[in-house]
Amino acid sequence: MPEIVIKTKQLTKKFGDFTAADSITFEVYKGEIFGFLGANGAGKTTAMRMLCGLSRPSSGEATIAGFDVYTETEKIKRNIGYMSQKFSLYEDLTILENIRFFGGIYGLSDREIEEKSQHLIGLLGLGNETKKLVGALPLGWKQKLAFSVAILHDPKIVFLDEPTGGVDPVTRRQFWDLIYEAADRGITVFVTTHYMDEAEYCNRLSMMVDGEIKALDTPSNLKKQFGVASMDEVFYELARGAKRTAD
Repeated sequence: MPEIVIKTKQLTKKFGDFTAADSITFEVYKGEIFGFLGANGAGKTTAMRMLCGLSRPSSGEATIAGFDVYTETEKIKRNIGYMSQKFSLYEDLTILENIRFFGGIYGLSDREIEEKSQHLIGLLGLGNETKKLVGALPLGWKQKLAFSVAILHDPKIVFLDEPTGGVDPVTRRQFWDLIYEAADRGITVFVTTHYMDEAEYCNRLSMMVDGEIKALDTPSNLKKQFGVASMDEVFYELARGAKRTAD
């Protein structure tokens, strides 16, 4: 039986009378690439904030990397990585300064930071660019660097919130190669995306509608279940009845 690294049971978040995430129950396994999909307003962002220890649930249960979302949020934060489309790196710092800064945030020793910095720079082929400001990098390179920094401390889980938004298809494919490499190392990847072709790359995925998980399975099984040929069609079938329009 694979190791469970994310476990939720009836996890719920309410804002007054509004239920943003409604009784979410699922498990994610070590080294799995798990897609967390849904239209705008489905509740993905709210759910992810609870899983990262950034928002306290209203009710229900959840453990992340073995730690409780109510009482061990600081331990959760030390055992996960996080990357979003909107903010992941400081653009007014150089590549090397960003790597060293986040290494310190993650609690790595000076020696570990130096070793991992050199390894990462070599891996990404940035040896001649280390003093360049991150703000001067093309978006695709920023995203690849941000992902690599998010897993610099070898977290058990990395949360990716729309990580490939706005980049070209070739760069998106290269980014997913990095995701596969991380999963092969045993890092669990929890990813949200609007690109349904990327849903095909996930081992399993869930689809949220109006705060509830309406489907959860492998991409191939979901297509069979709905009798369609693509994940786009699965998404349309599920999202057709959605009432919300914003997260």
